[in-house]
Amino acid sequence: MDDSIFLIKEKKDFKKDFSLLASMMDYARLTTIQEVENLSVEELDYRVHEEANSIGMLLAHFDAVEKIYQKLTFEDVSDEEVDRYADSLEPALSLGKAAEVIKGKEAGEYLAQLSGTRDRTYSKFRELPEEWLYEETDWWYGKKGNNFFKWFHVFEDEINHRGQIRMIKKIFSKEKETVE
Repeated sequence: MDDSIFLIKEKKDFKKDFSLLASMMDYARLTTIQEVENLSVEELDYRVHEEANSIGMLLAHFDAVEKIYQKLTFEDVSDEEVDRYADSLEPALSLGKAAEVIKGKEAGEYLAQLSGTRDRTYSKFRELPEEWLYEETDWWYGKKGNNFFKWFHVFEDEINHRGQIRMIKKIFSKEKETVE
């Protein structure tokens, strides 16, 4: 574990405000990894009921969300291009019934995918000027949003769903106890 994981501060190779954002993103990701790195395929694929997400589905969702935000914020693309790209990230992006096909992978596969996507994010963060974080565009509910908020939302979504992961793990364990 990085000695500075609990410090939100400047990081090597990042401009100041990107450092702060990356510090928060790193902590969120570390805690996700700690929750899932030793899970079996059975645990990753377990669903509380037929309409529920599995942990594997949620991990694929984290990756899809980060990829769509890369497209939304790093590229100057039309709404149609974003929609086409979003379609390519389904069913992980939206989850739901269609996402039940996301199964059968080892934890390491999900974590490698997440790591590669995060590496691309950080590579781009290193290239961008800090002013980029504060660029505003039309966003949700007729309000403006800046890139800092958009990337906050990426890891905030992960934190929110990590709560689901913890709940799924507890229910799985309880079910296993009951069966044994």
